[in-house]
Amino acid sequence: MPQVQSIAIIGAGTMGSGIALTAAQAGLRAFQIDVSAPALDKAKAYHQKTLARAVEKQKMTEPDAAAALARIAYCGAMADAKDADWVVEAATERVEVKKQLFVAMQSTFKASAVLATNTSSISITDLASAVGADASRVIGMHFFNPVPLMKLVEVIKGIATSEETTARTMQLAKDLGKTPVAANDRAGFVSNRVLMPLINEAFYAWMEGVAKPEDIDQIMLLGCNFPMGPLRLADFIGLDVCHDIMMVLHRELGDPKFFPCPLLRQLVQAGRLGDKTKRGVFEYGAK
Repeated sequence: MPQVQSIAIIGAGTMGSGIALTAAQAGLRAFQIDVSAPALDKAKAYHQKTLARAVEKQKMTEPDAAAALARIAYCGAMADAKDADWVVEAATERVEVKKQLFVAMQSTFKASAVLATNTSSISITDLASAVGADASRVIGMHFFNPVPLMKLVEVIKGIATSEETTARTMQLAKDLGKTPVAANDRAGFVSNRVLMPLINEAFYAWMEGVAKPEDIDQIMLLGCNFPMGPLRLADFIGLDVCHDIMMVLHRELGDPKFFPCPLLRQLVQAGRLGDKTKRGVFEYGAK
């Protein structure tokens, strides 16, 4: 198997910037791509801050941190990274947006590059249909937030994904210091098939007055040994993201139990999306 030397990450949001930093720390050349200059600036600031904190905590030396940062290139267009060995799409969880990106990825990157997606719920087979004969090199690499810290990569092959693409993906995940675990191509895969209905049910418990949000979280923390309460986790993920994933589950699996709780829908409509807007289930001070 050819060794991956460079990786292009489409999208400079929370997940995309985390993947780029992880790749750079693992010694790969990382191309952070986004059409938004402010998004790229925010990603760069996150990279600088995270590496500086690692040096401060003596988890990295200053030269190693500087070398990792130097391995990240910030690009406004895919063409700037066209020679990358690997591509990971990390855009919004909307199927049509992702399909458009895959068409652009297919025409931009070399024929040997794997075309991966960080989707957390959308069918890999459906996304691969956008690139026709190149579906064999499309695969899901579902990283978890925060990417530099979380060890799991959920690896999902579509119906046309080749065994070579799958093997290369498992190896790349290991090279990035992660533990790859395979899941089949069903809506939500394993992680969100189980997690999102739990979060949705926490919203129902709040809406129906079973307990206050902080008490729901405290009960799950102390009674189920969760590291974070489900409503706090929803804010951390983004309420809009939770909503979109539930809609994918509902559409693909056809079960009404997956429809987003009305209270979750209202918060999203009100623009209360969680950490990123400083207000969701809970309120957060300026950072």
